[in-house]
Amino acid sequence: MTPHARRPYLSRLIVIVLILVGVGCAADYRYLVYIGTYTDKGSKGIYAYRFDPASGELGDIGLAATTENPSFLAVAPDNGYLYALNEINKFNGGQAGAVTTFALDRTSGKLTQLQQVSSLGPGPAHLSLDRAGKFVLVANYDGGSIAVFPIEKGGTLGTRTAFVQHSGSSVNKDRQAGPHAHEIQATADNKFVLVADLGLDELFVYRFDAKTGGLSPANPPFVKVAPGSGPRHFALAPNGKFVYLVNEMSSTVIVYSFDALSGRLTALQTISTLPSDFKGENTTAEIATDSDGKFLYASNRGDDSIAIFAIDQKTGKLSPVDRVKTGGQEPRHFTFDPTGKWLFAENQNSNDIRLFQVDTKSGRLTPISHTIQVNSPVCAVFVPIQ
Repeated sequence: MTPHARRPYLSRLIVIVLILVGVGCAADYRYLVYIGTYTDKGSKGIYAYRFDPASGELGDIGLAATTENPSFLAVAPDNGYLYALNEINKFNGGQAGAVTTFALDRTSGKLTQLQQVSSLGPGPAHLSLDRAGKFVLVANYDGGSIAVFPIEKGGTLGTRTAFVQHSGSSVNKDRQAGPHAHEIQATADNKFVLVADLGLDELFVYRFDAKTGGLSPANPPFVKVAPGSGPRHFALAPNGKFVYLVNEMSSTVIVYSFDALSGRLTALQTISTLPSDFKGENTTAEIATDSDGKFLYASNRGDDSIAIFAIDQKTGKLSPVDRVKTGGQEPRHFTFDPTGKWLFAENQNSNDIRLFQVDTKSGRLTPISHTIQVNSPVCAVFVPIQ
């Protein structure tokens, strides 16, 4: 082959190589990410993105659904429905928030509203699904109550199967004059439901009937924390043996052992989320373990950081590892992607979500350049793309 004859061949080869390189660099979007927001500062509802867990790259879909204050979100096990908590105080003329059911299109990422029902109390702060994905659990912060709703065929919610009104107060007159249920979750075996009540300084334990959706007090029905601590959220250890409670007002984490038969909680340790030399105001927000239960993470609002702790696998106790700034203001929530390699920190007051690479061996976080710009982000959930 003459040099002249080789030129077309080489040109075609170069084109093929460039195409292959381009394909290799293209984002492999495996997940949809839905962002719940507060809508009082420019947001219109729930926003969606595509996410590549290999590179951390994001593709902006835009507004997935218009709805008021969809702060916390949950996705049905079949990924066909999304449930949004509308953090409002008035619904259909009554003193209550709402829960909205959306049909979820995994191709477009768009959400279609199917139903909106009362949360049965004003100012709801959290919702989750039971472990079988058959019930929606709701904590009404302003109302100081909890409710359970069955998920019917077609994803909509039926008439509530349980409702409990908390009562009482604690020492802080401004924030604890009444009950404030802040988070509700079922245990991994679906036999108990735990509720953190900031207003009462109590962590409640209910027996859960996974067939009927009923709740009944465990024995004992709750544990008290130090007055003025303000229990906010909690994380359940993957092995089911421990519960980690973050206290909003005292910026502490309490480690409890958990008896899976009786539901009894026993306090083992209390540790601060802040360094000993910290000065200023701070409140904690979110808490979570990694999927292996080796590390615990808790967010600080004021210090605007995530505190990282190593978990002793035998005792469940914590030891500090690091404290990483979230690169924004008021990290109200954070979550891990399904691979466990990325942490999304939702900075509510700086209108951004920062991504961090997770070192699964050390638990440490490394910020990367990828960010999401969205007004008043509160919560993020992931859905696999078909």
